[in-house]
Amino acid sequence: MQFASDPPIAIKIHKMKQRVRWQEPLIVERGIDQTRLMLDDRTSDSPEFSFLVIGDSGTGRHRGHDPQRHLAERMVHQCDRCRFILHTGDVVYLVGSSEYYYQNFIEPYREFLVGGDHPQRIAYDNMVFKLPFLPVPGNHDYYDLPLIYGLIAQASWPLRRLLRSRIDLDVGWYGSGQGKAYAKAFLDYLIGFKLPGTLEHHLDCHYTAQTDTGRCLRYQPGHFTRLPNRYYTFRSGGIDFFALDSNTFNTPSPIPATSEGEAFRRLLEKRHQELEQQKLQILETSNTLNPDNPEEAEQLDDLDAKLEQIEELTLDINKQLASDETNAIDVEQLNWLRQRLIESWHTQEVRGRIIYLHHPPYVTEATKWYQAQTLAIRGYLRQVLNAVSEVVGSLAQGRPLVDLILTGHAHCLEHLYTLDTGHADSYLNWIVCGGSGYSLRRQRTEGSDIMESFGFSEDSYSRRVAKSLLFVGRQGHGSQKRRPYSFLRIDVQDGNPPKFRVQPIIAERFQGKWSDRTIEPFVI
Repeated sequence: MQFASDPPIAIKIHKMKQRVRWQEPLIVERGIDQTRLMLDDRTSDSPEFSFLVIGDSGTGRHRGHDPQRHLAERMVHQCDRCRFILHTGDVVYLVGSSEYYYQNFIEPYREFLVGGDHPQRIAYDNMVFKLPFLPVPGNHDYYDLPLIYGLIAQASWPLRRLLRSRIDLDVGWYGSGQGKAYAKAFLDYLIGFKLPGTLEHHLDCHYTAQTDTGRCLRYQPGHFTRLPNRYYTFRSGGIDFFALDSNTFNTPSPIPATSEGEAFRRLLEKRHQELEQQKLQILETSNTLNPDNPEEAEQLDDLDAKLEQIEELTLDINKQLASDETNAIDVEQLNWLRQRLIESWHTQEVRGRIIYLHHPPYVTEATKWYQAQTLAIRGYLRQVLNAVSEVVGSLAQGRPLVDLILTGHAHCLEHLYTLDTGHADSYLNWIVCGGSGYSLRRQRTEGSDIMESFGFSEDSYSRRVAKSLLFVGRQGHGSQKRRPYSFLRIDVQDGNPPKFRVQPIIAERFQGKWSDRTIEPFVI
């Protein structure tokens, strides 16, 4: 019984290209770079500026509280000198349904939207932001719902009643439509668009910024607010930002056709069966709890979280079982990142680089650190950075190739630092910002050091490749349970190389009450 399904990578790539009319003649003729964005916020491009970071925020109704709304209120007070907001993905849970954009996004963030005084009047595909809002898609923004579940969920006999459960699954009719809802909400959706005039007029009105890679989309907060593509780059204050869609290069390596590989496959299949049994037990238990009782409502929230964790683990196992040598990987995007990083290092006015994507290559959150997708993202990003290092060489003068990598997916706030990995991702700062609204997770019991195996058979060995410097996630049990939800304010300082002052903002729920939790800022 699978509540969510993840479209194949080839489908994701194909559908998203259709939606932005990727490299159509009218676009190519105008020399338009569909992966570049220029912010037109009518402020000076000072080297000192700030921005906010949120991720994994798109939760809907909570029983008696709304963490997303509590953080949004704090975000409003952190907006001075902020040029934009980055979102590390999973904008709307559970399956990215357009029906849930109002409840799970528009209403909570109404202060950031034009017309937010009347959020019920704002259509999800016609949002205009007062401050540039720059997301990347998360896995839940691509998820779909099997048709039978969508029909049941919206019919007079709700899904939770069929399953004898009081868990709120936050699903619509079909799910995201293979990322369609996200694309219509945030991308320059060019197929069948109902904008005034022709496509030519639209391109000539909005793709007016001139860059060294061609014309590009001019992002105008308060007016036209769209992104050119699912992955893109922009520059602010001499910092190059690279936004990636990690959902198209997170496929695990194929299981080898050996006796050890077959044994591992059987282990995965057994684990899959165990998770399905746990899912049924959760649904049965939820039916015995009363959501109107505050204590039992807390238990239902925990069961919601556990069910979603099981869904993620099950999907990860499915990806491993289905992986083979024919799996499509987004080579085009990875090559684009390699080339743009090289160009960035050869551009004199650029003094720093930040990458942000959904899936974290390094993390110690209990459900993500060992997932096959985590290791896949680590491997592909390493390949890109290794290739960049070979070209850039001494030009970096001992500096890291990237100053900061921001991710989500793991429902926590975490700062990690890589040690000597044997690759070009050594000695980098990584921040996971995935605790901005949805169910929080705990840190793994294995501790803060990340080990990695090298070599083969009798020659193999392990060494520490990363360490966790800060972890903010769910803590305690029962009445002592703490839920510290979070987002970041990052202040970019002048200088070359630049310094980044990172200020975690925490709103903690404990024993039914909210309070602010102070964490000292750190500089990287």
